[in-house]
Amino acid sequence: MLNIIRKNGVILAIFAAITTGLTAIIHEVTKPAIQDQRSLTRQNLLDQVLPSKLYNNNLQSSCYIIRNPELGDNIEHRLYIAKKDEKPVAVALETTASNGYSGNIKIIVGANFNGLIYGARVLEHHETPGLGDKIELRLSNWINSFHDKIVDKHHIANFAVKKDGGDFDQFTGATITPRAVVNAVKNNTLFIKTLPETIPHLKKCNKNTEE
Repeated sequence: MLNIIRKNGVILAIFAAITTGLTAIIHEVTKPAIQDQRSLTRQNLLDQVLPSKLYNNNLQSSCYIIRNPELGDNIEHRLYIAKKDEKPVAVALETTASNGYSGNIKIIVGANFNGLIYGARVLEHHETPGLGDKIELRLSNWINSFHDKIVDKHHIANFAVKKDGGDFDQFTGATITPRAVVNAVKNNTLFIKTLPETIPHLKKCNKNTEE
């Protein structure tokens, strides 16, 4: 009986070792492809908020980490600096709208240091399907309404939903979500305008953060 138990134990141990080994091999073989796909996905997103003609550096290699309550929370956010001949000209910066109808809405905004917005995209949200989820590009073009808008302190009241006296449409039956996004994009762009003096002190993304 003991011999049978030992035999089965050895078989299970060998099977576990083989399975673990195969899993490790598969992980190492597929890791480059997964990383390449992540890089392509990230670049596609960055291209949507920062036109490639603006810069001639490797945008993904110019990734930094920033933490500031003005970005909607106190967690680390990624920031990508677009440079033209080594001179910073624009930024793609993640931010959080913490007052969405169903919680936090994660956003990325591309803008220059004069307050001109090149684009904005929603990265993650939990808004109501059929109502608040129209902030997604796949469901509505609403998010494109930020394109080429300027955040100017002299006309700051215009950067709001129409229900609040601003220029941006709200959704039928859902004002809280677009209001949260508009305010987050506005605050993020104002924050980007303050970045030139901060850039030399920013922390670079590490490999794990970039992934």
